[in-house]
Amino acid sequence: MNNALRNLFICLLLLLAGARVVIGEAESPEPEALPLNELRTFTEIFAKIKSDYVEAVDDKELLENAVRGMLEGLDPHSVYLDGESYDELREGTSGEFGGLGIEVGMEDGFIKVISPIDDTPAQKAGIKAGDLIIKLDDRPVKGLSLNEAVDIMRGKPGDAIKLTIIRENEDKPLVFTIIRDVITIKSVRFETLEPGFGYLRISSFQSHTVENLRKAIDQLKKDNNNQLKGVILDLRNNPGGILTAAVGVSDMFLNKGLIVYTEGRIKDSKLRFNAKPNAKLPDVPLIVLVNAGSASASEIVAGALQDHGRGIIMGEKTFGKGSVQTVLPMTNNAALKLTTARYYTPNGRSIQASGVVPDIIIDKVKISLIENAIDMRVKEADLMGHLENGLEEAPLTDGDKELKKDATGKDRTVPLSSTDYSLYEALNVLKGLAIIKK
Repeated sequence: MNNALRNLFICLLLLLAGARVVIGEAESPEPEALPLNELRTFTEIFAKIKSDYVEAVDDKELLENAVRGMLEGLDPHSVYLDGESYDELREGTSGEFGGLGIEVGMEDGFIKVISPIDDTPAQKAGIKAGDLIIKLDDRPVKGLSLNEAVDIMRGKPGDAIKLTIIRENEDKPLVFTIIRDVITIKSVRFETLEPGFGYLRISSFQSHTVENLRKAIDQLKKDNNNQLKGVILDLRNNPGGILTAAVGVSDMFLNKGLIVYTEGRIKDSKLRFNAKPNAKLPDVPLIVLVNAGSASASEIVAGALQDHGRGIIMGEKTFGKGSVQTVLPMTNNAALKLTTARYYTPNGRSIQASGVVPDIIIDKVKISLIENAIDMRVKEADLMGHLENGLEEAPLTDGDKELKKDATGKDRTVPLSSTDYSLYEALNVLKGLAIIKK
């Protein structure tokens, strides 16, 4: 073993010994034995690559790849973030970054779409939760790390990228050409569906989500003369985000009780979050909409409200990401995003890999508005000399209509039920809850 490798071996021993001392003080009175044989194997492989690989490889690159390999072998969410990736992560939590607008993970070597983000190029192009990306342009994703795939998809705003996707129930791969853009996430949207019935949409949990939700609730109350009969909280295709934001959102609907707790190996990973007596909507009838794209922080909110019986959860079984990642800055301006705990709902349920099962399951239904179609069925209006209605046709209310573009690009008004079946069903249930409460 030459001097350079001997020094590397010694450094590894010292670093690992130092780590063991810290862990030993925190959790175990007896330090564990150093894995000398494994470290020796590591240095031998390092030496072989340095001497025999077809091209010269930089030491820094080799060691960074070793670190990435260690983390990727743990779980899909533990990763090494170099300086550029670390900056991009911080941009994402602030609400603005460049790319396509999808939250992704790894599955069987392919990139899996956890959820598309509202009003982004990916969502507008038709990318859906559960899609498996098998090619980026003409490059297969098999063999790429998650970070490498994300770097390719981010690219330069204005440039196009071609995604080849496998989708459930489709016979052949689908190809989408998407133009990259600067992604600015508006995490909270709201509107009045019908007089007294409000709609709150949270697309991700960011640093300003709780503040924006508070303002949205205040405006909904004002728009409805402080007489809200019910609210729908839409968490569909919400990939998650900041844990404290999920706690703050849950606190808007709960006046007391446990919201979520986390359990891990180190002391700092054992946390409990409780509701404070300042809920904005503590007793207004509530429906929470979720689907397979609702992950992480979304599941914290849904699970907490479900356990407290605070609202009815409707939709599809959620994604099932019940682990907590901690970002640990390193001395080289990089960081580790490391899974440090699992989170549990107030009743002690772990959502990891099992998800939140809705109280009312809504099957996937696609409702299409067919214009100018020929209907061969005979109706009363088709009979010769039929009586007229006698009343003018009542216009749709603002809550029951939605502006869409027709083939000519002109606005047309269509009923809410023809564009969002799950939301329509949730509104019907919410009306029933309001009647029961009254």
